[in-house]
Amino acid sequence: MILENCSYLRDARVGKQAKALQQRGYQVSVISPEPGKLPSRTVIEGVTVYGFPPLSVLPGTMGYFLEYAYATFAIAVLSAYIALGKGFDIIHIANPPDCIILATTIYKLLGKRIIYDQHDLSPELYEAKFSHPSRLLLRLQLRLERVSYQLADHIIVTNESCKKVALGRGRQATQKVTVVRNGPELERLHALKPDEELRKRSSNIIAFVGVVGYQDGLDYLCRALSSLCCDWKQEDFLCIVVGDGDALSSVKALARELGIDHKIWFVGWVSDPEVYFRYLSTADICVAPEPSNKYNDHSTFVKIMEYMLAGKPVVAFDLPESRVSAEGAALYASPNDYRDFAAKIATLMVDERLRHSMGKLGQQRIESRLAWQYSIPGLLAVYDRVSGRQQRQAHA
Repeated sequence: MILENCSYLRDARVGKQAKALQQRGYQVSVISPEPGKLPSRTVIEGVTVYGFPPLSVLPGTMGYFLEYAYATFAIAVLSAYIALGKGFDIIHIANPPDCIILATTIYKLLGKRIIYDQHDLSPELYEAKFSHPSRLLLRLQLRLERVSYQLADHIIVTNESCKKVALGRGRQATQKVTVVRNGPELERLHALKPDEELRKRSSNIIAFVGVVGYQDGLDYLCRALSSLCCDWKQEDFLCIVVGDGDALSSVKALARELGIDHKIWFVGWVSDPEVYFRYLSTADICVAPEPSNKYNDHSTFVKIMEYMLAGKPVVAFDLPESRVSAEGAALYASPNDYRDFAAKIATLMVDERLRHSMGKLGQQRIESRLAWQYSIPGLLAVYDRVSGRQQRQAHA
């Protein structure tokens, strides 16, 4: 399994996939960026993780290009090391970026199988991250996506919106594409205990969790919180931001500019699941402020389902996949209208019964339909088909 945009332990999807595959009897190795100045090899709960040092570059298009070029080279070296050592039969590419396919093409020629796990639409992500994207790099992203589709023996996507892209833009056959949704693990329910110290800080705790990237809408959230104070005269709240990312400094600067920095606690990244869900359990309202754009309109936000697992009502912009996930567990603001987003928060702040009913509905949806356990059979079916296990069982 190969990923580039975060370490193994920070990618919950890959971690859950590796665990499920290991329990099925597959031997799993992972290549990922890991802290340190030298390549590393560690074993985490039976999964061998080969790490390469992440490259810190300047922001912008050139930094974007250099990071991915370096990562492609590092992945090529580590995959060759594994191939010459214990070997492998299947390569699982977890994008972004799609340039990972360049490091693995040779193994296709050697008879190895490729599963392309399209976490994100890379061309749309690139456009969402940069205000002035390079047309050349955008065309390159589209070409690499096309190559990834074509060389894959099977394609995994996170939702029906991305499946439509694979069938349309990617011109792939329906039977080659499988939806394996993200979803929280039900075992996390036991960790839902409130943080007493946080609870004392305000009678209304608003929570955002996840990556703080330029496409994640924290600027909209800051403006919504300002509107909550100025337009709705709601001052009794504290918003916690649990996460970090390349937009964090600009979000903090905007909060200061709007005069609401005292209303936001930037917690930072929390890797301990118990602490993470303790913060969620303490929240009264959870928010998903991702704005409407070509990238977010195709995205499933796992944070929404984690909010639902914790039994919390959600405020989100009205995006297609957010509605698929939350249904009645969320109030939906008009896309990119931060004042309407503030209005929806204000509605929940004064209506405890509504908060409770929405939270209960969301938790029931997770328990009955959207938890990770309901995605595992689809994942295993793909692997059994690609590995030939399904055919061997049919002939047994």
